[in-house]
Amino acid sequence: MIAYAVRRLLIGIPVLIAASIFVFIVASLSGSPIDDMEARNPPVPLETRLSEAHRLGLDKPLYERYLSWLGNLVMHGDFGQSTERTLDIGEQLGDRLWVTLRLVFVAMLLAVLLAVVSGVISAVKQYSKVDYGFTFTGFLALSIPSFWLALLLKEAGIAYNQSTGSQTFYTLGDKDYNHDTFDTWGKITDIAGHMVLPTIALTLITYAAWSRYQRSAMLEVLNSDYVRLARAKGLRSRQVMIRHALRTALIPLTTITAVDIGGIFGGAVITETVFNWAGMGTYLLESVTRRDVNSILGWLLVSGLVVILFNIVADLLYAVLDPRIRYE
Repeated sequence: MIAYAVRRLLIGIPVLIAASIFVFIVASLSGSPIDDMEARNPPVPLETRLSEAHRLGLDKPLYERYLSWLGNLVMHGDFGQSTERTLDIGEQLGDRLWVTLRLVFVAMLLAVLLAVVSGVISAVKQYSKVDYGFTFTGFLALSIPSFWLALLLKEAGIAYNQSTGSQTFYTLGDKDYNHDTFDTWGKITDIAGHMVLPTIALTLITYAAWSRYQRSAMLEVLNSDYVRLARAKGLRSRQVMIRHALRTALIPLTTITAVDIGGIFGGAVITETVFNWAGMGTYLLESVTRRDVNSILGWLLVSGLVVILFNIVADLLYAVLDPRIRYE
């Protein structure tokens, strides 16, 4: 299994390189940060613009700039120079990744739990009022735009705070500006308080689709021959549901969860923007606004690596859920 995971990780390297080449070309041809300096009123002096172009490597051919960036990354772990002189791309990515991962991880965990519970109940009680209720809720959540849901939750949190005169729901930032002065418990509660509304927004959007997959998979498994055989042997209903039906029905949900991780990061971009989180989403938007090619490439590599790792974990979980699956 370890050898399989290593092979999958190595296969992901050419994918990341191909994606980085495509993004590098598109980002580089979309415009230069030097153009923005020239368009200022008054314009930045020519000597300063030339010095900045040399620092960023913009005075070199496109292919040479990419090979130089790739070589420094592989040999030294250097993501290159940012258009912001005081900004260290590697350090920024590390800080921003932690902010986004804690939001994405909690939202995914809650979405999976909700999807499994609602999907199983809907399948067991097919065409009942409970099933129709979960179906209506799922389609309602699917039809709501993510930015609108985030804005709605934010406004509801602000209105509740104003009506109670207390800071119950945090609507801006991923932590308090005095966070570093808090003790350990204070830091935990501060981070948790700021996560409530963004997590709800990301969870509801993600859970809606997954619950439908879980319902369909559970219905298919409940009508399978081996489940009928288990019931015919006299096994208790709970044992049949958990040990036989649910384990197999979780395989499609595991697949769609791994596939959707890229979309979840995309949803996090919107959620972080609405709630003003300093995560990977806002980092990408800031980098695109500055036309900072190296920062965009750094975001791509880190996000792509996270997606690849999640897919590998999903593949390994198949063997846990279904003993018939073996990796060599």
